Amino acid sequence: MLPLIARTAFIVSLLGTIAPAATVINGRPTIVVESPAATLLIDLGGGSIVDFHLSGGGLNPLRWLAPEDENAAVRPMAHFLCLDRWGPPSKAEQQNGMPYHGEASRVEWKEIAASEGRGAGNLAAMSAYLPIAGLEIHRSVRLSESAAIATVSETVTNRNRLGRIYNMVQHATIGPPFLDETTVVDSNAQRGLMQSSPLPNPEQLEIRWPQAIQHGNPVDLRRLTSDPDPNVVSFVIDGEIGWVTATNASRELLLGYFFSTADYPWLNLWRHVQAGKPLARAFEFGTTGLHQPFTILTAKPLIFGKPTFAYLDAGESVTRRYTAFLTKVPIDFTGVGNVIYRDGRIIIQERGGRGREIAIGGGRLP
Repeated sequence: MLPLIARTAFIVSLLGTIAPAATVINGRPTIVVESPAATLLIDLGGGSIVDFHLSGGGLNPLRWLAPEDENAAVRPMAHFLCLDRWGPPSKAEQQNGMPYHGEASRVEWKEIAASEGRGAGNLAAMSAYLPIAGLEIHRSVRLSESAAIATVSETVTNRNRLGRIYNMVQHATIGPPFLDETTVVDSNAQRGLMQSSPLPNPEQLEIRWPQAIQHGNPVDLRRLTSDPDPNVVSFVIDGEIGWVTATNASRELLLGYFFSTADYPWLNLWRHVQAGKPLARAFEFGTTGLHQPFTILTAKPLIFGKPTFAYLDAGESVTRRYTAFLTKVPIDFTGVGNVIYRDGRIIIQERGGRGREIAIGGGRLP
């Protein structure tokens, strides 16, 4: 029999491994994070945030499932993490099993005990290992008790014996019924490029938020109707804080994301239409703005002075954070002019001359 100290250490280790049991929703293991203000659901078959809604059964803006993956045990959905890359692998990497957007949404995640407030329903922690990339990801989620504000912290560790380049992009995707022709997207993005522009210098045809260009004509990226082109556009954010929001005033709901540009200097926007109707829009804030394999990124390390990839040495870890928030808005709300954080509150300032503000109190943010 093991000595008492050894047995105790073994039991603690075992408990840390199995952690609390996830809830099964629609046949899938799911972590439920809830507070009096909101509920957030995380699917362990790929680690996607599949639901974020106000308490009382509010509308969930985060809706997306790739049709070809509908019956897969692990699959990217709604808000998923792109890691160790954003976009396609090289032909050789694909032959070795590396999927599009990396492995993070294609592996099983495990729920682990939250480091603080054990047993609290508004806290959760989970992890996953990416066997081909050799990366480990730990995520913690905290949902404010007083407002629909979720703070997410993710730590990536390089378990390889050598350093390597990588990318990390949040693929937050909205869909119907929240997404329709009236849904308005706003951001503090600035200079940008279209992924359809030719290499090696796609930034030569520079665009400025909120406009892109199609056949020489301007396209307003704030709204999506029947034409998704340009399909993917990327912007840099020069300030310390980046933000992006989607507002459906007819449904009196706004979804937003708030992040440090030291963590995520790029905002990438993907648009998808089916049968002439908006089906998906993604806010992909991350470490790169070039949707290409690493062979091309290494030949193009900077665009607009921002890096197109990150680096992790052997055994090194890095932590990045972001905040997601929901709020009701007036039915005549015109869109967002600015988002600021002040005195423990997220302040949403309406675009236009009305000067209205919506304050969401969630306490201190990371």
